[in-house]
Amino acid sequence: MATFMEVLDTSIANVSLQHIAGSMAASQDESTWVLTSYLVSNAIILPISGWLAKIVGRKRFYMCCVGLFGGSSLLCGIAPSLNWLIIFRILQGLGGGGLAPSEQSILADSFPPEKRGQAFALYGIAVVVAPTLGPTLGGWITDSYSWRWIFLINVPICLLSLFLSGLILVDPPAVLKERDDALKNGIRFDWLGFLLVAIGLGFLQVVLDKGTEDDWFGSDFIVACMLISGVALAALVFWELHTEEPIVDLPLARDRSFGSAMIVMFVTGFILISTTQILPQFLQSIMGYTAMKAGLALTAGGFATLLMMPLVGALLTKIQPKYLIAFGLAIEALACWHLQDFNTQVSFWHVAVARMFQGAGLPFLFVPITTVSYAGLPPDKSNNASALINTMRNLGGSFGISVAVALLARRGQFHHARLAEHVTSYSTAPRTAGGVAAIGGVLGRQADMLSYIDVFALLTVLAAVAILTTFLLRSIKLEEAHAGH
Repeated sequence: MATFMEVLDTSIANVSLQHIAGSMAASQDESTWVLTSYLVSNAIILPISGWLAKIVGRKRFYMCCVGLFGGSSLLCGIAPSLNWLIIFRILQGLGGGGLAPSEQSILADSFPPEKRGQAFALYGIAVVVAPTLGPTLGGWITDSYSWRWIFLINVPICLLSLFLSGLILVDPPAVLKERDDALKNGIRFDWLGFLLVAIGLGFLQVVLDKGTEDDWFGSDFIVACMLISGVALAALVFWELHTEEPIVDLPLARDRSFGSAMIVMFVTGFILISTTQILPQFLQSIMGYTAMKAGLALTAGGFATLLMMPLVGALLTKIQPKYLIAFGLAIEALACWHLQDFNTQVSFWHVAVARMFQGAGLPFLFVPITTVSYAGLPPDKSNNASALINTMRNLGGSFGISVAVALLARRGQFHHARLAEHVTSYSTAPRTAGGVAAIGGVLGRQADMLSYIDVFALLTVLAAVAILTTFLLRSIKLEEAHAGH
């Protein structure tokens, strides 16, 4: 429940920015920091959540994250000004960022081997379906009530999650021993590593979120952020690989299989989040759909994911996870290739079926990647492994959105210029102001359509090339496929 609300919050506020800006006397550019602030704090906390869970205790850390997420959601709902809303969104991102890594390690330890595949499958539904529902739910709440309710709805669900977590969850002996050993030897906090994570990922997220808006290298601000992020991340890699107790367990990436799993998860996040971002935009800008209708067309993909999750969980005991991952990437490549057939006359059902096709492939990625990530790792590394895998998913999503938006803008200009070359004084449209305006409208719509096709082509190639990475994943004993670690 908590993960569903957290992932939902990465997309639910997008459609409400105009309402937020209007009610708080802010510009559209200023209101986008409501999204950026959340993503930045979320990116910073994700990679260090494994270390925090070890020191605080996994159950306690998880419940603190749920409490912080719910409390900050309440504060966001009653925020008196935009500045306060941004501050509360930062707190919300800090709480939300620690949820997924601790949850996945909890699942790996809480279920017997024969049930863990189904547990990860059911958990994956929240991660995949929530971004699809976000824009639709956010638009409906904003239109019917107030934008404040997109935050306030989190509060009762977080309270219920806290109650159930306190009642049911128990830290296993290995986790308790790890915490006791860490406290007995004295807490050694990697301050330099934390500072480099905060600077590197924080500025990187600003670049990805604001790059297209500020014209990338044409903006001194974006260039400065790129340089700061690049230097900090390079220093982070060097420091964490050579320090005794790294706050981000980058040495895990030296394992060929785990490093490959990180790459595949990055690609999965890239494709899922970018398509979830641009498909509603396509349906509303090109096809003239309302936010509600666009959301309904994409929701079909969530049902396909729901149906396929249990099947994938069962297949994990019979087929090597790396083969399932390769199959999932092949489906995503074919689905994105199918999206290139879209045109300005595409029907609602064509869009729904295309999204179902894509949604059917996602369980073959999320569940096996999660399973193979833990294979061969010692039990005390599960928190750190989960933190890194989830960081790659979020980074993939951020890169995916940024690349897709930039490509839409650049290719839209290119196609508009090429199409305009074919318009002459002998064109068949009426030679009046209205006729010229009509030609301009058609040109713009066709150029935008072609730019969307270019994005889908890029995603097709990316998914196909990523299949090669699966050959680097290790084979595991099928009877231990659900064992996590």
